Amino acid sequence: MQEETACSAIDTFISAFNASDDSYVTALLSQALTSDVVFWGPLGRSEGIAAVERFVLDIRRHPAGTGTMVRCSAVDMPDEWARYQWVFTTPDGGPRLAGTDVVHLRRSLIDQVIVFAGEIEPSAS
Repeated sequence: MQEETACSAIDTFISAFNASDDSYVTALLSQALTSDVVFWGPLGRSEGIAAVERFVLDIRRHPAGTGTMVRCSAVDMPDEWARYQWVFTTPDGGPRLAGTDVVHLRRSLIDQVIVFAGEIEPSAS
């Protein structure tokens, strides 16, 4: 049951990267994250949904064009921490960013996100 809750929160978080319009990003993040979420990203530590929203919007505005973020692994959840792998691909086979996120859940929502991004590489055709 705990893994299903984690998958739901994670998939909602990822859906913010793929929203049809920037105006939906905050609503999707609010469904997946606590209001006091701590985000450990490539540029350091930040707090709150607005900080995560800035990160998501930056990814959505990739210079190569709007891309797609997908979870590409099962969710591994030994305790209240969950781990999964993701891939972000830009249109027309542009740059691909892959990584692993580790998230902590509190009351069925993500209250901490740690992003481990991998190398950018062209997607395999």
